[in-house]
Amino acid sequence: MQTLRYRSIPLAVMASAMLFLAACGNSGGANNAGGEAANSNAPAANAGNSGASADPVTISFLHWRGEDNAAFEAIIGQFEEAHPGVQVEMQVLPSDQYQQTAQAKLRDGASGDVFASFPGAQFEAIAKGGLYSDLTGAAWLSNFAPALIEAGQKDGKQLAVPYQLVYNMPIYNVKLFEKYGLTPPKDWDGFLAAAEKLKQEGIVPIAFPGADIGPGQFMNTMVMNNAPDLDIFRKVEAGEAKVTEDWWIKTLTQIKELNDKGYFQQDALGTKDQGAGALFAQEKAAILATGSYQLAQNKKNNPALVQGLLAPITVPADQAVYEGIHTTTFLLGVNSASKHPEEAKAFIEFLSGKDVAGQYANATGQNVTVKDVVYASEELKAVAEWTNKKTRFQPRFTLTDTENQKAVVSSIQAVLGGTDPKKAAEDAQAIIDQQLGK
Repeated sequence: MQTLRYRSIPLAVMASAMLFLAACGNSGGANNAGGEAANSNAPAANAGNSGASADPVTISFLHWRGEDNAAFEAIIGQFEEAHPGVQVEMQVLPSDQYQQTAQAKLRDGASGDVFASFPGAQFEAIAKGGLYSDLTGAAWLSNFAPALIEAGQKDGKQLAVPYQLVYNMPIYNVKLFEKYGLTPPKDWDGFLAAAEKLKQEGIVPIAFPGADIGPGQFMNTMVMNNAPDLDIFRKVEAGEAKVTEDWWIKTLTQIKELNDKGYFQQDALGTKDQGAGALFAQEKAAILATGSYQLAQNKKNNPALVQGLLAPITVPADQAVYEGIHTTTFLLGVNSASKHPEEAKAFIEFLSGKDVAGQYANATGQNVTVKDVVYASEELKAVAEWTNKKTRFQPRFTLTDTENQKAVVSSIQAVLGGTDPKKAAEDAQAIIDQQLGK
């Protein structure tokens, strides 16, 4: 875990300043207490949180995005300047470790006054544990696009606010497509034809990180039109549908087809995210099967890249319901065990301002859920165009049980390893049945 500490005002100076302000307050009598605040930038005045403490406090910000440290450092400095007496300590865990240990760290309130969470299984587990403070009714929620913060709602309450807008769909090399006369295909036959053309030209059609994030990302666009029912995985977890049905077996069969025809790089199952990303950045592969969150890193690795997003359409064009996948993630919440909840809420409010959100977006290459943000880079502008397309929320994150999610993703890896799609689906369903108590 990385721990980054910030101290904007020395404690001795702060204490002296507070004594001075207290003396001034006494000389002003009740008029100062009941009228204009002595310091309009204090948390209570700035954020409308009347319960914020006047004493210097430190709040913990717990998350997994170490690559955003520099952006958050700058924003935290601005927050501390605007909120004298409040300091923010940033604690960062690797994403896989975060999913396993964050909930335990939150329980005693020592970590994560403000914390991030993944949608789906982690959000549900933390909500079930009663670790979210209720944010319903906060005035600053109006800074967000209403449809993009639904992933943080449960039982009619806003428990967290998704900060990032991600499109979990493949990235493609626009120049390579143009070079070989290709455009994003509109049906499955067209997708296979484009992949074959690229293969014949000596280009890896799809760089696929099968050893880690690839299966969990690629499944979303592959299943979105095979099972257009938005509740399909919720029904699976309720025992009302099964992954042994045609929609999932078809999805596994199509993934196997791509692998068997050599449209993934050699040893896709053994390739990690970094290796697949390198193939794409070096322009040895035309498509990277991950998501928009990697656009900025790809551009950093190869400034000459021109990138776009595309989704495999697994059905005939006239049967396609959805054009792509979106996810609202990095859900910001306030720990119900926090000793400084008002300061924590003030920090999220600060992050929700369109200028600060724009600063974060342009520094990190991540689109955000805050309204009216101005994006600077070509990549962010390209992603923003997808807000006008028909996309659905990431199906994988509608699986709220961690074991079920692992079972579904593992069935893809099994197929890449040579298992028959029907057998892989049966093995996944057996695990889901165990979770159902069958």
